[in-house]
Amino acid sequence: MHNENSIIIATYPDKETAKKIAKLLVESRLAASVQMFPIESIYRWKGKIYEENEIVLSIRTKTAKFDEISAFIKNNHSYEVPEIIEFPITDGLPEYLNWIGECVESEIGD
Repeated sequence: MHNENSIIIATYPDKETAKKIAKLLVESRLAASVQMFPIESIYRWKGKIYEENEIVLSIRTKTAKFDEISAFIKNNHSYEVPEIIEFPITDGLPEYLNWIGECVESEIGD
């Protein structure tokens, strides 16, 4: 079960957009669940420093879905270079990790 599941992090400029993307990811079975967190970001972009409120999506999925999710996010994002980072889940409650796979791969997780 090691490294079969991942958490993908992506940021969005507003809650409405983030929630829409989160629902689409779950409805399309690309993700088992998506958590949303409001954050304050300070970052450098094209030589300037910005301070912005953003929404972080924490996407639970199968590792094999990274490329598909990454493409989906890039095609449905307002940022020129969206944050898309994958963290492999190296361990966890077996029943929870199985649930991720069931939700992403089949109708069983319903």
